[in-house]
Amino acid sequence: MGEVIDFTEAPPVGGKTVLLFWAPWHEASAAGGPMDQVLRALASSTSETVRFGRIQAEKLPDVSDRYGVSVVPTFILLNEAGVVVERIDGGDDVSQVTQAVQRLVAASPSQGGGTGGDLVSLSPTEMLTQRLERLIRSSEVMLFMKGVPTAPRCGFSRQVVDMLQEENIPFGSFDILSDENVRQGLKTHSNWPTYPQIYAKGDLIGGLDILKEMKEEGSLKEQFGITATAEAQPSLEERLKKLINRNRVMLFMKGLPSAPRCGFSRQTVEILDSESVPYDTFDILQDEEVRQGLKSYSNWPTFPQLYVDGDLVGGLDIIQEMEEDGSLSELLKGAHGQ
Repeated sequence: MGEVIDFTEAPPVGGKTVLLFWAPWHEASAAGGPMDQVLRALASSTSETVRFGRIQAEKLPDVSDRYGVSVVPTFILLNEAGVVVERIDGGDDVSQVTQAVQRLVAASPSQGGGTGGDLVSLSPTEMLTQRLERLIRSSEVMLFMKGVPTAPRCGFSRQVVDMLQEENIPFGSFDILSDENVRQGLKTHSNWPTYPQIYAKGDLIGGLDILKEMKEEGSLKEQFGITATAEAQPSLEERLKKLINRNRVMLFMKGLPSAPRCGFSRQTVEILDSESVPYDTFDILQDEEVRQGLKSYSNWPTFPQLYVDGDLVGGLDIIQEMEEDGSLSELLKGAHGQ
């Protein structure tokens, strides 16, 4: 077709589509950059009716969330039904992108494309299923609850936390109040309609009533299949506390200071660098448990997150406000000078 569309919403279903998620601060994916040029070259050379489009990832967060985009550049390839058949996250390999487009063009409607000719269709439901499986298996014992272990937000969740802690069972947790997709999806995924839900080694144990019955029968640790001699793993809360206090100035961001993967993280790094104060960072894209757990732990739903002396300062908006009134410099220098 030759044309590259700048989408201002999710593309309509109908026809194969190649999408480039980009950001103006990312030179390679911005207009005229290498990835933009690759997209336009493919659009000009592809004979079959395939739509090629660009989506500004941070300007359209709902669309980015819909396709699970968390880094730029990301290429998303859709079949005629609007189903994701391939994706290339953060890639700058031109041959990989070109080959993926060729597979999409060559695929019949029933195939839809995919690596090596296999069907790799990922509907939103399938992407959610994959995410749920990762969360369920992120700890040997995993608790999906309302609130966090230090601040449960329902009596049932509080009782489960107490029972696990009484037997010194290390466990991870996820606050289902922080994510409606997980909250509703897990009910269907595990065919269990209520919370809390407890999983051991990836298998559903049940809720509070089941846990009480098991406790009457004996050791929960033994019934979970956790050996008494096994070295206890730190809880998620302990791990988060350790990370937050790893440095007096600690930034949880997307990517690294040398290669931020979102504009908000990039701007925060620039502000901290301008203050000439030592700081440490953690890439939340590399650890889903920390990424989700920190949202609940600090009751702050977005990233980046800045901590000083173990206390949450906030995100980019607050950091910018503090920079403007001078309070950020005072806070950081205070932390550095103590």
